[in-house]
Amino acid sequence: MQRDRRASDAERQTVVRRLERALREGRLTIVEFDERTQAAYAARTRGELEDLTEDLPRDLW
Repeated sequence: MQRDRRASDAERQTVVRRLERALREGRLTIVEFDERTQAAYAARTRGELEDLTEDLPRDLW
């Protein structure tokens, strides 16, 4: 992934779905989920999106 490339709406939605799954599985608190979701919708680059899920297992997607 090219971290400095602009993120698309579809990429933002994909990250939010991953965060939703992490919340359901108890990997994130509701506060963490809220913060990361807001950051996902505000993200301008793919790198910013990647940072939001880097501490979560890859099997969430």
